[in-house]
Amino acid sequence: MKNWFVIFLAVLINSSNAQVSDFKNIDFTKADNTAKLYEGHSIENLSLLAHKLTTNLTTDVEKFRAIYNWVCTNIKGDSNQHNKVSRARKKFKSDSLGYVEWNNYYKKIAFKKLLNQKKTMCTGYAYLIKELCFIADIECIIVDGYGRSFETNVEKLENLNHSWNAVKLNNKWYVCDATWSSGYMINKSYFISDYNDGYFLTDPVLFAKNHFPLQKKWFLNDTLKTTKFVAEPIVYGETFEHKIIPIGPKKLNTTITKNKDITFQFKSLKDISTNTISLVRIIKTKKIPYKIYDVISKNGIVTFKYNFKHKGSYDVHLKIKNDIVATYTIEVI
Repeated sequence: MKNWFVIFLAVLINSSNAQVSDFKNIDFTKADNTAKLYEGHSIENLSLLAHKLTTNLTTDVEKFRAIYNWVCTNIKGDSNQHNKVSRARKKFKSDSLGYVEWNNYYKKIAFKKLLNQKKTMCTGYAYLIKELCFIADIECIIVDGYGRSFETNVEKLENLNHSWNAVKLNNKWYVCDATWSSGYMINKSYFISDYNDGYFLTDPVLFAKNHFPLQKKWFLNDTLKTTKFVAEPIVYGETFEHKIIPIGPKKLNTTITKNKDITFQFKSLKDISTNTISLVRIIKTKKIPYKIYDVISKNGIVTFKYNFKHKGSYDVHLKIKNDIVATYTIEVI
């Protein structure tokens, strides 16, 4: 078992490093400034928009960056549309043909709203990215699957609820999620624009923490393609900003014996100070820290321990600086 874990960890580390280092020498300032230059531009003529966003950029990755940045910062999430589609998915849960018929009807309404108001949900974001890339001669597809959050697909994959993109750059496929890069919903009612760069050309192992494609080839990782779904710890947008990959405990729900050490472990895809790491519980609005110990950071792998002295069920949260990046439920017996 120990040897298997070492092999798995080596695969995890190598695949992660290969992804994040691909474009480390690319300065995206010009691409980002180009996207900002055309802020508010109409999407009635996508050919014109694609030309303006890409004509002065030399590499495909810069062109894609400008397209991605523009879509994420100029298109807003539509809470009403999101809620309607969610209700429809539940209504037609056992009637796939009925849902397809409803969806084909609703697409016309959704794309009209995207065109006129620049509001949409995941399918609209992914569609717009794909169309702009097609015009710019960049190979890009829409990936359908399951988005996992603290409120959906937590314990098992029940609702097909999300779409994102895969893009081919320098003969290699990458994944990204413009919807979750663009911002977030509050109480399913209000959209807050808040660009999150962590979903741009994301490491596949990190991406798979909350993205599960219908076609497993879009995991873009041979190990992930062959694994079955496991209810892993919940991750958040901040997880992607900090580029944290939780490793252990492997499952969201873990049972341990009181007075026995439990080890937490994660990989950081960028430099991190152990002084910024904490484990907390939340009581009302207060974050109460646990006294963790044996904190070790080596080769990008961070490990620490905690010992629960009393029986009970605990929701605990891994915190980096001021941000919660993973949530676990620990049952102490």
